Amino acid sequence: MVNRGDLVIIGISAGVALGILIAALIFFGIRWYQKHANLRRCANERSLTTLPIRTNGLGTSIDLSVSLSTNIPIQGSEKVKKSSPLSWWNNHNKERFPSASGVLRYSYKDVQKATQNFTTILGQGAFGPVYKATMPAGEVVAVKVLASDSKQGEKEFQTEVSLLGRLHHRNLVNLVGYCVDKGQRMLIYEFMSNGSLSNLLYSEEQQVLSWDERLQIALDISHGIEYLHEGAAPPVIHRDLKSANILLDQSMRAKVADFGLSKEEVFDGRNSGLKGTYGYIDPEYMSTNKFTMKSDIYSFGVIIFELITAIHPHQNLMEYVNLASMAPDGVDEILDNKLVGECNLEEVRRLAKIAHRCLLKLPRKRPSIGEISQAILKIKQMRLDKRDTMSFAGEEFSRAVSRIEVQQVELVRLASTKE
Repeated sequence: MVNRGDLVIIGISAGVALGILIAALIFFGIRWYQKHANLRRCANERSLTTLPIRTNGLGTSIDLSVSLSTNIPIQGSEKVKKSSPLSWWNNHNKERFPSASGVLRYSYKDVQKATQNFTTILGQGAFGPVYKATMPAGEVVAVKVLASDSKQGEKEFQTEVSLLGRLHHRNLVNLVGYCVDKGQRMLIYEFMSNGSLSNLLYSEEQQVLSWDERLQIALDISHGIEYLHEGAAPPVIHRDLKSANILLDQSMRAKVADFGLSKEEVFDGRNSGLKGTYGYIDPEYMSTNKFTMKSDIYSFGVIIFELITAIHPHQNLMEYVNLASMAPDGVDEILDNKLVGECNLEEVRRLAKIAHRCLLKLPRKRPSIGEISQAILKIKQMRLDKRDTMSFAGEEFSRAVSRIEVQQVELVRLASTKE
């Protein structure tokens, strides 16, 4: 028989073995959990690094002076944090927002201080009031505040941040940052000191835009649209191009603004109701509810005629344009009075011809934005070539006059010698 001492030893041995087994199981369980947690974290990091961003595309600005988002040291600001768009809309109190590359997030206190408690108002739009602000580092910016009763504005706000955080071009207004704090939604842009094209064209208090400036503005706008259509990946359709959404900086260079209604081309198939501004909307879009790149082209054609005529679309611009199109030089009759005698009519007719092509009824017959940019650039190049030719002719004439004067002096000298 087995004595009691042996049983005790066997029991202790079995207990130790069982304890070792349990410890081993716990150890390997912890190792397995840590390994899988690390794999999940790596997977999340890879997904963050593969978020779709825009390629720089055509005409991307390499001049750091046009971008205010590069270095803005503001106390209390923070980088944009990653979260799901749905979770942001469903959890307003958590004050989260989808990740936006290169866009800084500011606190309400930061913006309140920069705007001097929202006292310097620049204007009022459908989105809400716009204030002028000066950041601690000295940068002057414009702060657009979403009105508390704006329903559409919530969606526009999200679109602006998600798109402009990744779109960068010298002819697009740069988004400096945003604020989602204390129930407020604010967008912070680079300050455009010369305001909107609409204000410059229709305000009696503003300076007169010369023909050179108008031609350059048309070219600038075309470059901005060209980047959206052909330089961004995926392409972006603005959907609300109008003179009020074209802003000008201190050098009178034009930039496209207000991307609240914009959509990436991959979403084109969705019908979400008519969007845009009366007078600029493509008739084809109104009948099909499908907005394409050629719809942006139509809107740009309207803007070109605004530059030529200074007639607002709400003042029957298209009726004047249709009447003028009945004659080759009909556009001369609707030319802005401020330009009469101050511009080259042949250049005006060429630009009007481009605009007419943009307004063709069938979208497929309208030119691409790349073709439009080249056509406008050609007008400017012809002007430069003509100036060079005139300058050369002027120099030749001056030299000929000098030679004649020298010969006259020589003849007088010879005549005096014979006497």
